[in-house]
Amino acid sequence: MKKAIILAIGGLLAFQAMGQNWKPLFNGKDLKGWHQLNGKAPYKVENGAIVGYSKLGTPNSFLCTKEKYGDFILEFDFKVTDGLNSGVQFRSESLKSYNNGRVHGYQFEIDPSQRAWSGGIYDEARRGWLYPLTKNPSAKTAFKNNEWNHARIEAVGNHMRTWINGIPCANIWDDKTPEGFIALQVHQIGNKADEGKTIQWKDIRICTEDPQKYMTATDAPEVNCIDNSISPQEKQDGWTLLWDGKTSNGWRGAKLSDFPQKGWTIENGILKVQPSDGAESANGGDIVTTRKYQDFILSVDFKITKGANSGVKYFVNPDMNKGEGSAIGCEFQILDDNVHPDAKLGVKGNRKLGSLYDLIPAPDKKPFDINGFNTAVIIVKGNHVEHWLNGTKLLEYERNNDMWNALVAYSKYRNWPNFGNTDGHILLQDHGDEVWFKNVKIKEL
Repeated sequence: MKKAIILAIGGLLAFQAMGQNWKPLFNGKDLKGWHQLNGKAPYKVENGAIVGYSKLGTPNSFLCTKEKYGDFILEFDFKVTDGLNSGVQFRSESLKSYNNGRVHGYQFEIDPSQRAWSGGIYDEARRGWLYPLTKNPSAKTAFKNNEWNHARIEAVGNHMRTWINGIPCANIWDDKTPEGFIALQVHQIGNKADEGKTIQWKDIRICTEDPQKYMTATDAPEVNCIDNSISPQEKQDGWTLLWDGKTSNGWRGAKLSDFPQKGWTIENGILKVQPSDGAESANGGDIVTTRKYQDFILSVDFKITKGANSGVKYFVNPDMNKGEGSAIGCEFQILDDNVHPDAKLGVKGNRKLGSLYDLIPAPDKKPFDINGFNTAVIIVKGNHVEHWLNGTKLLEYERNNDMWNALVAYSKYRNWPNFGNTDGHILLQDHGDEVWFKNVKIKEL
């Protein structure tokens, strides 16, 4: 049986177990090995800790390691005053060619607010939130206000994962920046009352020797941040790409034998519907998968332009409607509710974003970013169906029963036999407005 050896190094405890070697990043006495970038908030060494003080009138401040790190396991203790946001950068950079040296890269979030996203992963000054704790709500209780907390960050290859006080928080798969410095952030403040609040760090240590051997099991759900890809975990879980991000393979026009020659473009990993004055399926027309699907989880990232209308349909029978207009199937409505007139039509809002179009309304309040990509998820298990938007369930229903058939009978689908009761193709709609799609994935159940 191997014994754990505790070694005192520079006033810190470096833990070495089963061959794992830790190197202290802070000697407990001074800021040797660190330098400050961007803002002017002061950093001091007090009682064996690095203490950052918030300062009015200066941007985000970063105390950065002079050395860069690629694959590693980082551990540290931290304590923050209520009301002060902070974080720890990793695999981060400061380049003259990017925002005049603005520090950017992955950030371990420190968030004492009621939002409680500590341990989430933010992409500082670049892509924004990669892993808010809406992805893993159970981790919101890991951080303890006004106490010392213990953090762990694992960055090995494309795997980046976090823990607070032994509780798994974030879990991403990404390849944006494979190497960079580590930095302690004092966030900018806007109120005089917040000046002088502190964030403290101590016992900062790193393992860079074979860190893959010491990776910890996590039950935090993974988020794949690499567009149009399947991570090893997703592959193991049964996910596949429904659109490969490059070609039209696996798709055709809903009323064509091939992919449309106009109306749709593939650019830089984005599948775009081209604008054509809002006409329904009048330009390139809808596109459908070349095969049918029965039980599945479908995930689609979409971004709309102002006033746009579109949709993701399922249980689609392309032969059901040979005339003008869209192919027939159940629809996850995609719509700018604030601008498009269709939001005011239908019954009780059943034509608004996320609704089962013309049948079941989604809630008026839902997470949605009009300026960015959003994730629609459709789950089909037998006769049970659910609509999700950005991690929030909007609605659920049962089909193939009298209640469902009665609902259909009072909708625009009343004249289509056996509507919604069979399997079918998956469809992306051309409604004449510019809409972007990516990360179209499916898991068959």
